[in-house]
Amino acid sequence: MQLETLEHAATATATATAPSIREWALVCLSEADPTIKLEKTAVASEIILREGSLATVEIAPIPADAVAGRPARPALVAPRELIQRKLSSIEGRIALIHAVAHIEFNAINLAWDAVYRYAGLPADYYQDWTSVAIDEARHFRMLQTRLSELGCAYGDLPAHDGLWSMAIDTADDLVARMAMVPRVLEARGLDVTPPMIQRLRSAGDHASADILEIILREEVRHVAIGTRWFNFACARRGLDPKPTFLEILKRFGSLRIRGPFNHAARLAAGFDAAELAAIEQISQQHQSA
Repeated sequence: MQLETLEHAATATATATAPSIREWALVCLSEADPTIKLEKTAVASEIILREGSLATVEIAPIPADAVAGRPARPALVAPRELIQRKLSSIEGRIALIHAVAHIEFNAINLAWDAVYRYAGLPADYYQDWTSVAIDEARHFRMLQTRLSELGCAYGDLPAHDGLWSMAIDTADDLVARMAMVPRVLEARGLDVTPPMIQRLRSAGDHASADILEIILREEVRHVAIGTRWFNFACARRGLDPKPTFLEILKRFGSLRIRGPFNHAARLAAGFDAAELAAIEQISQQHQSA
């Protein structure tokens, strides 16, 4: 996408003649076409990271479900309706890569929403989440390419919508957003990705495994960014981060926390031993419930 085209779109959305960081984010967030979303992300992120002093204009918030651009496909179904296939089959590997691609597409929206949704934060906050949007877009593009190599395209299979529903549930609370999206949902990827990589390599699909290795490595940084801004948001409201995190987990008790946990990756992403012990205990309670 040409820079002039994106600038025109941003200006049409803006409340001022010079688009702000949050207005650039809204342009990317609201785009439904995956290819155009990737193009807009590339252009907008370059501008945001280059022009870190862009004014953060106070634009009126729009309900999260009204601005998240998503294509008509894939069809969204309940997680229990998704067919589980063995990775020893090509169909199983396609289903896995498609599921991860769907997660990464949602992660692009989540990163841009984190930029757009919350005003009045330090410039580093917007820079951090813009950098996450860049990574998620690259992950999605790699997975799109891999699906094409396997004879599939994003949207060919159904998917579930758990990630974005959490964005809606936390739209008015930065502390809850930073706790539940990066430190719970994305952190879950740190736990489940290593076994997926191992199973893909056992099936001889090293190309897919290599992509997941890249994603796993970079997701540690994303969760660490979530930890940084969770701690910041807690401090700004006079909250102790550790009990606050556990209280938020209880508040969203319908979301089951399951192990086993990748302790090394979680420690690298900003969790500490006490938090991990508490999460383990919550997981055991959920499993016995």
